Amino acid sequence: MWKMLHELRLIGGLARRRGTALHNTPLAMCRLFSSSTTTAQTDGESFLIYDKDPAPAFMRDDVQQLLKSITRLELEKVFRKRSVKDNTVEYRFMTDEQLRQELLQSIGKAQKMLQMPPVVQEQKDNCRVISKDGALKALSTSKFVFTDITYGLKNSQRSIVVRHPDGTLQEAPYEMRKRLNQIYFPLTGRSIHEPPMFEHAHLLRLLEEGKYEFVLDRACVQFEPYEKDYHQITAKVYQHVNESRSFDALRSTRHFGPFAFFLAWHKLIDDLLLDMIKQDYLRNGIELIVLYSTLHGTALDGSVKQVALEPQMPNLFDAPEKSIEELKQDEQFLSIIEQFVNEHATKKVQLSLAVQAYREMASEKIRLAQGIRRMHGES
Repeated sequence: MWKMLHELRLIGGLARRRGTALHNTPLAMCRLFSSSTTTAQTDGESFLIYDKDPAPAFMRDDVQQLLKSITRLELEKVFRKRSVKDNTVEYRFMTDEQLRQELLQSIGKAQKMLQMPPVVQEQKDNCRVISKDGALKALSTSKFVFTDITYGLKNSQRSIVVRHPDGTLQEAPYEMRKRLNQIYFPLTGRSIHEPPMFEHAHLLRLLEEGKYEFVLDRACVQFEPYEKDYHQITAKVYQHVNESRSFDALRSTRHFGPFAFFLAWHKLIDDLLLDMIKQDYLRNGIELIVLYSTLHGTALDGSVKQVALEPQMPNLFDAPEKSIEELKQDEQFLSIIEQFVNEHATKKVQLSLAVQAYREMASEKIRLAQGIRRMHGES
């Protein structure tokens, strides 16, 4: 009996050191019969990792502004029909002013829906040994886990400790903490054990089917951004999207910003930049180059960063033909892209050809627009 009281006093002391009072609080004790856990299977497949903490760079205001602009807010895609219970469409008659207000509300709602998952460093387990009591050795062949289930605490603040069969009292590893928190305080949509869809064979099939957003959404529910499995799964998805050049699958979703950040961090933006040139997203291409320069400290003219960071209204509808002034500005963007291709790109030939083709097309459009102006007697 005194051993159990001594055990509780140890846990109370641990909680007080963490700033959490445990006296007069309920404790839940469960007996574990198996210590096996499910881990992500790589099967020899390589994936990229962050070599240092990316959070300080990702959280910068200028980086966040660049990533939000690169994502491209498209209301039609953000509010597209999904496989959910409520998928109804409502029609209403409105005045012009009511339509404008409704549109502004839709933009605000869409921006919230495009809130990006944070990019942070992978967390390492630090299971501190609290005490070693040899008198309890061989008392049981199973581990005993003590969990503080005080209402109102954050899961990261709960004291969870393990008594091993050899008498060692130790802080619980993260995977055990996560399972116990999910048992006592379940989060909607999260499973206690890793879903089979994240196993290598099933994950590969989903990626081949192009269900990138589905996999990333599920990963955000199942894992925390600092978990090793989250880093592995998102890296595999991002690399598959880049290799298959399926950028439109993530564009205008909350995952496109972290995806672009991942490519820029690992210096893999060539294919994405090529796609932006082909789709006439030259401004986004400049923003991607500025992001690359910000992360790696490459030389870039200050005026280019100023242009990239200028606030822009989202293009909600199909844009009309560009004006002569906009086409001339595109020529300036092409010069910046061309300089980046010559100095930093790895796929110089493909990008140079794309820049040349766009420049020829833009020149033809400028000549055509100037001819139309002369026909109408405009200078």
